[in-house]
Amino acid sequence: MQKRKIVITNTLNQNLFDQIKEIIPDWTIIAGKDKDIWQDHLHDAEIIAGWKKGIEKECLAPQSKLKWLQTWSAGVDSLPLESLESKNIIVTSANGVHAYPISESIFALMLGLTRKIHTYVKNQQARKWHHSGIKLEMHEKTIGIIGVGTIGKETAKIAKAFGMRVLGVRHSGKQQEFVDEMYTTNQLDMVLPNCDYVVVTLPLTNETKRLFGSKQFDLMKPSAFFINIGRGEIVVEDDLISALLKGIIAGAGLDVFEQEPLSVDSPLWDMENVIITPHIAGSTEHYNQRVIENILIPNLKNYITGTRLSVNLVDFSKGY
Repeated sequence: MQKRKIVITNTLNQNLFDQIKEIIPDWTIIAGKDKDIWQDHLHDAEIIAGWKKGIEKECLAPQSKLKWLQTWSAGVDSLPLESLESKNIIVTSANGVHAYPISESIFALMLGLTRKIHTYVKNQQARKWHHSGIKLEMHEKTIGIIGVGTIGKETAKIAKAFGMRVLGVRHSGKQQEFVDEMYTTNQLDMVLPNCDYVVVTLPLTNETKRLFGSKQFDLMKPSAFFINIGRGEIVVEDDLISALLKGIIAGAGLDVFEQEPLSVDSPLWDMENVIITPHIAGSTEHYNQRVIENILIPNLKNYITGTRLSVNLVDFSKGY
């Protein structure tokens, strides 16, 4: 009888591998980042951890044994969700893995723009001693967190250390610790005029796509900074560029873009009031450990006993 199989499309250290082996000692475990390691095992894998471009054909074929897909990313907008749902394949995301690194990246961008760190880095490279008009402080300002999930919660917590007023927006409008006032997505336009910093941490769904356009930027303070670490397609990029060029908003910190990599011809590259990072806000030395220990292993224990998976189960109707 063929052994049950799990394919993990990332390289694990021995400790993480052994933790999985302890739970499913009789299974075949295939793990490694190199495609050659796992390519020939996709068709008969019951569990796949780590969606890779090009594996759809094998995973969704009629003879596929796939029952559960664990993503290596928090966002699932790049997955063929309709096809996965139609085949009754369970999907769990890596939501929660990024709370620390992304919240740190958010504050790095906010502080960088506020204290002109990017300007002084350029000055340093040019051996230029110049004040560059620095004057802003971040303490006691108002931050609007658009999408109060795991990342948003951690961001709100840190904001309180700066004495900031925290406004939150989430689909349910449910109250959250460290958030002074919570609003629903339908109330977004009420929130924007009150914010000194607008931070987007939303997933990409049909409801959030192109949520931020010229109307929303017009509602923001001309002194406000816009931070996006969610998904690029949440923003109408041309409208953002226009708002930055016209001084409708003060600046932006951007980790995600409509098209990635960002085109070399994009005006964003040359703007003095923009900081760009290449979709790396969630990168961390602890990534694999958190995916395995905090998500995969608890769910794996449930899976082998026939219990409903309890961590990060994707709701197909919501798209996250």
